Amino acid sequence: MEQKQRHEFRPSWDLCREVPYIQDDQMPKKRVRCLKWFSCAIVGMLVFALALLSKTSFLLLITFGNNQTEIICSEQKPTTFLGIGFVLVGPSVLLLLKSTWKFIFKSATMPSKKTLFWVLCVEFLVALGAAVLTIVAMPHFDIVTNVMILNSVSILSAVFQVVAECLAKERKRLIMLPVCSIFLIVTGYVLFAINYLVFESSLEINISIGLAIVGTICVSVNWWENYSTLFAVSFLEDISRDIAQSRNVVCIISSLMRILVTSAVVGAYVPLSGREWKSVKLVFETVIVSLVVIQIASSALCRWFVVVACKMHALRRSFVLPMYLASITVLALFLIPTSVRLPDSNQTSTCFENFQPKSSFIWWHFMLIDAKRTLNTRDIVVHKKTGGLVCLGCSALSWWLGLMLSTVYIWYLKIHRIERTQDLFVRRMYEGAFLEQSMLLNTRFEIRKRIKEKKCAKETIKVFLCATMWHENYDEMMKIIISMFRLDKYRPKTKEQRDVEFEFHIYFDDAFKDVDNGRHANEYAEILVDVIKEVYTIFSEEDPCIFKQKAALPHQKIINTRARGRLEYTLPKGNLMMVHLKDKTLIRHKKRWSQVRFMKDPVKTQIQIFFTHNFTIHLCSQIMYLYYILGWRLNRQYFKNLKAGEELDYFKDNLKKDKESTYILALDGDTDFQPSAVMLLIDRLKLYPEVGAACGRIHPTGTGPMVWYQKFEYAVGHWLQKTAEHVFGCVLCSPGCFSLFRGAALMDDNVMKRYTTKASEASHYIQYDQGEDRWLCTLLLQQGWRVEYNAASDAYTNAPQDFKEFYNQRRRWGPSTMANTIDLLGSGRLTSQRNSSISKPYILYQIISMAASILGPATICLMISGSFVFILNMDKNIALALAIVPPTVYLILCFKLKSDTQIKIAAIMSVLYAFLMAGTILSIIGDLVKQKTFLTPSGLFLIGMVVLYIITAALHPQEFSLVIYGLLYFLCIPSGYLLLVIYSIVNMNNVTWGTRETGSQTKTTAVDTIKKKVMNATCCKCPCLESEDLSEKTLPAEEITKTEKPQIPSETQRDHEFQLSPHQTWIEHLQMKSYEFPLDESALPLDEIDFWRQLQKKYLEPLKENKEQQEKIADDLRELRNKVTFAFFFCNALWLVATFFLQAIGDSVSLKIPKIYPNGTYDPTEVFSLDPIALMFLLSFTVLLLMQFVGMLYHRIYTLIHFVAYADTEIKSYRKQSHLSHQILDSNHQPETYGPDTALCFKNPSARAITSV
Repeated sequence: MEQKQRHEFRPSWDLCREVPYIQDDQMPKKRVRCLKWFSCAIVGMLVFALALLSKTSFLLLITFGNNQTEIICSEQKPTTFLGIGFVLVGPSVLLLLKSTWKFIFKSATMPSKKTLFWVLCVEFLVALGAAVLTIVAMPHFDIVTNVMILNSVSILSAVFQVVAECLAKERKRLIMLPVCSIFLIVTGYVLFAINYLVFESSLEINISIGLAIVGTICVSVNWWENYSTLFAVSFLEDISRDIAQSRNVVCIISSLMRILVTSAVVGAYVPLSGREWKSVKLVFETVIVSLVVIQIASSALCRWFVVVACKMHALRRSFVLPMYLASITVLALFLIPTSVRLPDSNQTSTCFENFQPKSSFIWWHFMLIDAKRTLNTRDIVVHKKTGGLVCLGCSALSWWLGLMLSTVYIWYLKIHRIERTQDLFVRRMYEGAFLEQSMLLNTRFEIRKRIKEKKCAKETIKVFLCATMWHENYDEMMKIIISMFRLDKYRPKTKEQRDVEFEFHIYFDDAFKDVDNGRHANEYAEILVDVIKEVYTIFSEEDPCIFKQKAALPHQKIINTRARGRLEYTLPKGNLMMVHLKDKTLIRHKKRWSQVRFMKDPVKTQIQIFFTHNFTIHLCSQIMYLYYILGWRLNRQYFKNLKAGEELDYFKDNLKKDKESTYILALDGDTDFQPSAVMLLIDRLKLYPEVGAACGRIHPTGTGPMVWYQKFEYAVGHWLQKTAEHVFGCVLCSPGCFSLFRGAALMDDNVMKRYTTKASEASHYIQYDQGEDRWLCTLLLQQGWRVEYNAASDAYTNAPQDFKEFYNQRRRWGPSTMANTIDLLGSGRLTSQRNSSISKPYILYQIISMAASILGPATICLMISGSFVFILNMDKNIALALAIVPPTVYLILCFKLKSDTQIKIAAIMSVLYAFLMAGTILSIIGDLVKQKTFLTPSGLFLIGMVVLYIITAALHPQEFSLVIYGLLYFLCIPSGYLLLVIYSIVNMNNVTWGTRETGSQTKTTAVDTIKKKVMNATCCKCPCLESEDLSEKTLPAEEITKTEKPQIPSETQRDHEFQLSPHQTWIEHLQMKSYEFPLDESALPLDEIDFWRQLQKKYLEPLKENKEQQEKIADDLRELRNKVTFAFFFCNALWLVATFFLQAIGDSVSLKIPKIYPNGTYDPTEVFSLDPIALMFLLSFTVLLLMQFVGMLYHRIYTLIHFVAYADTEIKSYRKQSHLSHQILDSNHQPETYGPDTALCFKNPSARAITSV
């Protein structure tokens, strides 16, 4: 009977369905693969080309020091040694600058004396060996020997690997590779010595051979740290640990030691070799300087692209293979036979002047031939001595193979999805003379072992998705519920997928209403239940086959709680979803507890104070899920075991790990996102333990001009401002609609506890309540945590679509942003000491940005006055006075009129200003045509802005279409940066929410409309179904009570009578509404009931109304508003007055810029005047914009790296488990029985097309 009542059937001739379109992938798979392969190929080619350029230029410098070469005359040979010295110290200088910056503005720990002595000894030995090898020994050898002898620096690394293999018993099967490497390198040494001692022996050559061998061995000590932790020697382990903790200071000391030793060797060798420094001519146009610059730049770029290749998981094809082939290719390049001969040049001091090729290509051609001369002049080549040629070739091959075998472990290296550079490479420094060898040998040897250990004991990341809802409509609820189910499908709760576990929580504020017989769930809560049922049906019916029987929807739980109620759903893939329904009569429901609306009536001149439902969205729900998840769920198990007598230290370590691996994803009730967006944020927190929060790219959705304006505004804010914050410091605000927080960060001192502070002062209402997400991030930053931004993590949320809602939203955001930023800057010194991401230069950047924001209204007035000058040919002073009048009048009106009237006036003025801005654009373009040049201040500014935004948009190809809205954004600049600022500052004492405004009672017409939507969405529209209405197809309440309600223990009834006495009618009400999706009544555990009782008593009890306190706060808010308004607009007035007087003084203080034409000519008779303040503003704005642009470029590169790495790991894993997930789905749902003459019952989930953007 129950099966028959719960199901309806369609005849076999009507099997067509209408289902929502749910997009599962962020990007098409083909595009992802193409992007990955294209990026890796480009990086690999760049690594190979830069390695060739670096090695070729360095070897040319070496060969120019040979006495057989003729491009550089004998008197100028010291110039080549000086160039080699610059190449050797180039990486040290770069490292010194980087480490000094971090030492000054970030953390700095001093090493111990033992560590300092060890570092100085090792660096002295390495620097001495490198300088002696390259400056003293290598110039005496031929080009083949010089190319390949650099590979022999891997000898000690191979020895260390043999020792490590012997100590690690499980890895002895790999010991033959380093053993063979040692044998080949030693064989190369022997053949190298025989080649010169037997066939071309001389005292100078003999000394050079010994110095070369000793020099390579000394250089090979450089990578000792790569194997120090594998030797089980406490001395080396302590030093390695100390170096890691004091890396900045160690790098400064090692860089200085390298520079001093190299300088000493270069300075001493020139007189010892019989040459004089005074004969050297430092001509910067010479080939030596060019080669040095090319070598240093190409080496630095090659090293950076190698790091990029590793992080993109292109280790083999884009790093190892190009490094292996570099030496062979360079050797082939030098040995290619050519028919071009060098012109004869006398060995005089004028040899530079005697040799002047006409093009760069001929320069390189002659240099390669000159380098080949070192080989052609040898006896073994001139007299064709086969033995010598064989020794030369075999020694070169032995060294090359030895390097390959000593670094073959990199070929099979497996790394995490994203890795820190310090986890990939041992040292920060690369070696300019041994680029490919240093990059290969510097790759961490223990990564392989470390990953193996982590794989055995892999920690599980627990992510709690917490969404707050209030008055979201059907479409908004559908978006977030689909996103949650999509994530459930992406990561099923199985034993195979334990790296990340998800749990979904929805906190529904004000979910109940009064009815005759008690409290029932209101219309919005009913819509949510219906939406969950629809989406559950969609994700349960993955097989579209018409002959597949439909699985019955499983039973779920409905529980009575102290907040009123909870619904617990087990999703199709096993993850848990909880819907917490809150009753405002039981739980404090206001945002920032209880809020009051303070408004002064201009007619009655009295304060109207009343409670409103506009703040029910965030804070109380945030307090609930923070304490429920972090306070009770996380800590409870440890305290239980501790009472049982377990060890305290063990629990401390485990609790710390759980805090670090517990994340909370904060969501709004209308957020739409893909699983990849969540996984990309998880990556940031997993990799960087100092990151307390991470946010993604927020896309506003909706239609209409206000949404179009916000689309471009959000785009510019994320493209430039947020990326600049991420790169130069850290993000100041992680939006609450889509942000991932670390549990340990939220539970840190002065964060979660302070976040529960009740607003008691007027400034608290502005800073705490109007932008709670920004305040939470401020607390995290002040405590030392970092906030990051990931541009590849996309989320979509509804934006205000009408002018009034938009202004009210920004009325909250503007003062709150300013208050939190000023608070952060005020504690800047202490914050910079605690937080390594917030340096003093970054604080200066924020101060300049804040000053620009404060002076925004005055700047807009100056821009408008310029528009009057352009359009009406007014006097500048008259135009400035005229531009100030409208905003001044609006400022006065905002003090006198109601909020709605202020917004209406702002809307009218915005339209008028838009016409003025349109005329300004046309006037500027017309002026450029009239002047016949775009090289004017206004022309350069306009064209520069357009070009910069177009380039920025082009670097975001998926969002390039947003450039179309840039024109609308430009037209609305006066509205957004002048009128809106005035409205926000003057109305900052109005602390209402401003969006989703509703009265105390919902209008009947709106409710009826929503109910109709639900009926249309849940019922099939075709007439083949039974004609009875959904509301009529409900089971009797008595039957539900009899069959569904479980027996609750008597102890629970005695101790917690609130659950059953009086009987909660809302349970039967929701059970009847969800008759197709059975809700079985259940009960909470006793300890959880106690938790909710204590939490409610301490934090969540409804506040009592105190009219005296409210009136006091109203007066304080009004007084604060007056003070801030005066200070804010006084600064703007000073800026305008200064500009006015400078314009009144006239040309005596103006800067004269001559008129320049595009062809480079200029007219001295025509000049452009620019006052100093305008010039200062243009320069400041330009510098800020260029800094943001550079930060954006840097951020885009690393976003691409992260996304390519994600595509190489997570997407593959998802595809592998997709087939398994289908099997799990089929096994979890049992087929139903269908009556005769019927086919499958396909429930029409929705009449809407839900498309994920």
